[in-house]
Amino acid sequence: MPDWKTARRSFYYQGAPEPADPVLLPGKVALLVIDIQNVYLERADPATLSGADLVRWHAWTPFHERMHSTVIPTVQRLQKRFRDSGLDVLYARIAALRPDGRDRSLSQRKPGWNDLLLPRDDFPSQIPDSIAPLPGEIVVTKTTDSALTGTNLRLVLGNMGITHVVCAGIFTDQCVASTVRNLADESFDVIVIEDGCAAGALDLHDQELAIMNMIYCAVMTADELETYLPR
Repeated sequence: MPDWKTARRSFYYQGAPEPADPVLLPGKVALLVIDIQNVYLERADPATLSGADLVRWHAWTPFHERMHSTVIPTVQRLQKRFRDSGLDVLYARIAALRPDGRDRSLSQRKPGWNDLLLPRDDFPSQIPDSIAPLPGEIVVTKTTDSALTGTNLRLVLGNMGITHVVCAGIFTDQCVASTVRNLADESFDVIVIEDGCAAGALDLHDQELAIMNMIYCAVMTADELETYLPR
């Protein structure tokens, strides 16, 4: 099976040299958990649904199964590994500053999937208890897709001396991808944890990882990352 250096290569990188091993130093690498919030984990009782709503409930079942069987356990594992090694863990979450959501970006006010109103103090916008930040761990709130746009995260990472950002969270093809691209454009080295992310559908997840890999980030599994993390 190909490892991270040869897997998930898009058209642009067929035949390209293998990337070098990342050099992850204490105080220079941080974990960023993106948008894993209660709103995306809650589900209605299917017995109360019918028609298109029930069809949509079933369509989202693979996402929820992946979140609970793979993504959240992987994030928990990474949290422990980073904390045990004295490495920083940071979070981004979608949260409107106004109850009416007038401060949201246009991308979060368009009709359809992204039209979410998540006031910052309400339960749906909170990070679930299963991966809750510890006291002192930094959480930024955003009304955009990218965790850098409209927050002070770029300044915070720079002030902390972080050069490498390990990204996990949801959705691979939306907020994770926007954040990764911004981080790369700001000259951070980015690693995306394949088994620590999910999109609404697995094909979207796989497509986005191939698009981002080798230009905006290195795509690895948590097992592969572990071999490079300082202790």
